[in-house]
Amino acid sequence: MQENIGSWLTKRALLTPDVVAYIDDHHTPSLTFSELNARANRIANALREQGVESGDRVALLLMNSPEFMELYYGLAKIGAVIVPLNWRLVADELEYIVQNSGAESLIFGDEFIEQATELQRRGAKTNVSRWLHVAESEEQAAFAEDYVTLRETGDASEPPIVVGGDDMLFIMYTSGTTGLPKGVVHTHRTSAWGAMTIAATVYYREGDIFLSPLPMFHVGALTPMTVNLYRGVTSVVMRTFDPVRAWELIDEHRITTALAVPAMLNFMLAVGDLNRFDFSKLRWCLSGAAPVPESLIQAYADLGVEIHQVYGLTESCGPACVIDSKNALKYIGSTGKEFFHTQVRIVDERGRDCPPDAPGEILVRGEHNMKEYWRNPEATAETIVDGWLHTGDIGRMNKEGFVYIEDRLKDMIISGGENVYPAEIEKLLMEMDGVRDCAVIGQPSERWGESPFAIVVPAASNLNASDVLSFCNGRLARFKMPCGVAFAEEIPRNSSGKILKRILRDEYPGPAPS
Repeated sequence: MQENIGSWLTKRALLTPDVVAYIDDHHTPSLTFSELNARANRIANALREQGVESGDRVALLLMNSPEFMELYYGLAKIGAVIVPLNWRLVADELEYIVQNSGAESLIFGDEFIEQATELQRRGAKTNVSRWLHVAESEEQAAFAEDYVTLRETGDASEPPIVVGGDDMLFIMYTSGTTGLPKGVVHTHRTSAWGAMTIAATVYYREGDIFLSPLPMFHVGALTPMTVNLYRGVTSVVMRTFDPVRAWELIDEHRITTALAVPAMLNFMLAVGDLNRFDFSKLRWCLSGAAPVPESLIQAYADLGVEIHQVYGLTESCGPACVIDSKNALKYIGSTGKEFFHTQVRIVDERGRDCPPDAPGEILVRGEHNMKEYWRNPEATAETIVDGWLHTGDIGRMNKEGFVYIEDRLKDMIISGGENVYPAEIEKLLMEMDGVRDCAVIGQPSERWGESPFAIVVPAASNLNASDVLSFCNGRLARFKMPCGVAFAEEIPRNSSGKILKRILRDEYPGPAPS
């Protein structure tokens, strides 16, 4: 049988059963690898008894939690396909993902009773027939089965492993340039290679303790958690990010390594009086999802903490480029060289390799690249060509092989580590009465890195910014909401009708309203 990610937990529990695998900042007991494996087996066997089979999609609407982890590995063992849901999305967005994925089971936490209830009320708009509630309070959703009760009915023995290799492991949805999310399909094999690639490149030590504040519905959290399992590293996981709590955890657990997006690192610096925390054990922190400002890298270097800029995508299961400790300051601003099991090229518009320091599109190749976009062969064929993943990002590579991220072909905005596509917001704004035309650009934000900003051509003279923002409220996730609105007589476009975003960026440079 080919490699199954769930079997990795089985092996780790055999090799180091008493090592702490998971520490939750929510004041729940920590779990050893042996305990985590037993819980994964119980829920796997319980769901299998209920009829969940290989290939069935199971959607998870959960905060970072032990339940998320045990489900990830337990579902992997029985061959079910995990669909992690971005809990920042509104009900309409969640409905599309659940329906598109074909998920028949949805497991949700206390924080999302309202969203789950709304989805359940929509009936046949999704295929969900099994609802499980991870209830930590006394309020139990009437339409859902209690998760913990079900898990405890399951046997702790290892379920039979019937899938692996190129079988699907998860479908992770990313926002699409057309406004509809695309489901990135990763298999047991691509996920295994993603983890092994990071483990082969990033410097871990025996006994490392890793801080993970990113939500697990992101590959930027899920793949490193798999790496930690592979290496036998303890994960300290934050349910939600809080900068003061991050420093407290670093102090309390003697954190040695971490991963955080630049916005998080900015918030942590702003805490002030850092001498009250002991972070002397913290060697390095990976940071990606957006370019890391050189000033931020230097500020942490002054504290004795190395910031290693990392570049990757959901489609690559995480790895593309990373800077090492030796070169983090020497090549400050670079996202480093390609990972060990990864190839990276910079090509021009005709697909030819660019000379050193010339900008072009970044292409990535590796066994960790996605299998496909779920039910979207056209987008798959456009993105993966001859084995190379076309990222849509513009970068340059110097003669030593260090990559610098320059811009994005697809006008994607990265706000607080979240991908925001202007086309989605523009499509919504065009549905509003009183809007004749519009465009959305990113403006630099001290808090979030970037924030979406809307330029609107009004069809009615009485339209104001409050009207536009009120229309968006509730129809978009909070991180997609425009930070501000400007009104213009027309939107600049080229002869084919494409919006000239570069002109708008010059005209509305920001910074974004705070």
